Amino acid sequence: MIWLTKSKIFMIIPDFSREQELIKKGYKAVAGVDEAGRGPLAGPVVAGAVIFDDDEDLISELLFLGVRDSKEISEKKREKLYDFIADNARCWAVDIVSEDVIDEINILGATKLAMKNAVCQLKYAPDYVIVDGNVTLSELLLDQVAIPGGDARVLSVSAASIMAKVTRDRILCQLDDRYPGYGFAQHKGYGTKAHMEALNRFGPCPAHRKSFEPIRSMIKSL
Repeated sequence: MIWLTKSKIFMIIPDFSREQELIKKGYKAVAGVDEAGRGPLAGPVVAGAVIFDDDEDLISELLFLGVRDSKEISEKKREKLYDFIADNARCWAVDIVSEDVIDEINILGATKLAMKNAVCQLKYAPDYVIVDGNVTLSELLLDQVAIPGGDARVLSVSAASIMAKVTRDRILCQLDDRYPGYGFAQHKGYGTKAHMEALNRFGPCPAHRKSFEPIRSMIKSL
């Protein structure tokens, strides 16, 4: 995340201070949680959950390597960070909720479901959860907090955003092979000009979210 002033540009760099504060209070496993894919017109929504040990050398290396909000990192760098996080986190998990479920329960419900499932799939059960955004996961009977912009501020949430984003991008590349012509590998399902042109040319495919506009109106007009 970048903040602008009249004379300077500041980039917010995540740190491990929030997790350390909770560990000092007695929590033993603090999980960061984030999602990727709320806004696109196609493909699933994916959530990631990550727990790091309070290891000074590991945290320093994560920061040195440039763990950030996944939206602020290039695709190539995200892939490298994904591998490092997968190898060095105490545990991590992702959950994928399909476009059909999104259409059935709406995108907010699907996002919360993916986040809840990702937390529940962690190898080691967390006793505290930090969720990116402004909505906590009420179905989880765990202490938790929602932090708007947490993916830019809280290291474990930044890492979760990377795990979710890379997983989802890989899925969209697979959808590009399955449904050629839409450009899913390039725009990852977002409503870019190229995507809209492809929709107008070919119409929606099974990977599109039927409850999202303009997909819903296109289907009604068929």
